[in-house]
Amino acid sequence: MTTIAVLIDPPRPGLVLSELAETTPLSPEQCADLYTAMARDVVRAVAASGGDLLVNVRPDESLPETHARGEGTAEREIRDVVSPVVEDARFERQVGETFAGRAGNTASHLLDAEEVQSVGILTPEAVFTARQQVDAAAMKIRTTETVLGPTTDGRVYYAAFREEIDFQDAYAHPAVESLTERTLDMGNDVAFLPYRPVVETASDLVNAVTTIRTRQQAGSRVPEATAAWLDEVGLFVDSDGDLRR
Repeated sequence: MTTIAVLIDPPRPGLVLSELAETTPLSPEQCADLYTAMARDVVRAVAASGGDLLVNVRPDESLPETHARGEGTAEREIRDVVSPVVEDARFERQVGETFAGRAGNTASHLLDAEEVQSVGILTPEAVFTARQQVDAAAMKIRTTETVLGPTTDGRVYYAAFREEIDFQDAYAHPAVESLTERTLDMGNDVAFLPYRPVVETASDLVNAVTTIRTRQQAGSRVPEATAAWLDEVGLFVDSDGDLRR
């Protein structure tokens, strides 16, 4: 069984999805609300899968001073994000100064200290990751040491490990190549999941809005909380391919 760690920052304006706040019609406060919705969808997908959910909390002391609010505040905010979806989730603090460091420390601790069979790493930005992808990765990780979920621009939406790699700068762009190289350097193998989009940039958000609106029209499954948020703010893509409200 894979333990899937969802690394979540406190949903504070200007801290999360900051690029979207600068490049789209969304305000920092709306971006924080979008991040909250996506976090709930990702947590819901993991909770519905065959894996073990771990909510990995980024504590206040690791945040920029402009976004810190006092010890313990970040965890309370993240618990408020998760509680409407999963009441009994396990929470652990992230350790590390960079995302690669925090992801690596989490994976290493779980594999070494807790001796779990494998570890998956997800973030709220991977909002289109459904239970099926989580379970497919769990199947693949049984026969290979690393499983990666690629997305656009060389990024990854999911990474799972059965054995440790050198995580220092392991998510350096292009992350899919960096993580692959680190795995191969260990003499291990890599398997890949099908492509899935993420939501980090303005173009990502255009794709996400179009995808969710299209699926809604067709009666297909959508990320529930994120779709509700889009309906609430009235965000859509116009005929020129621009985001409008």
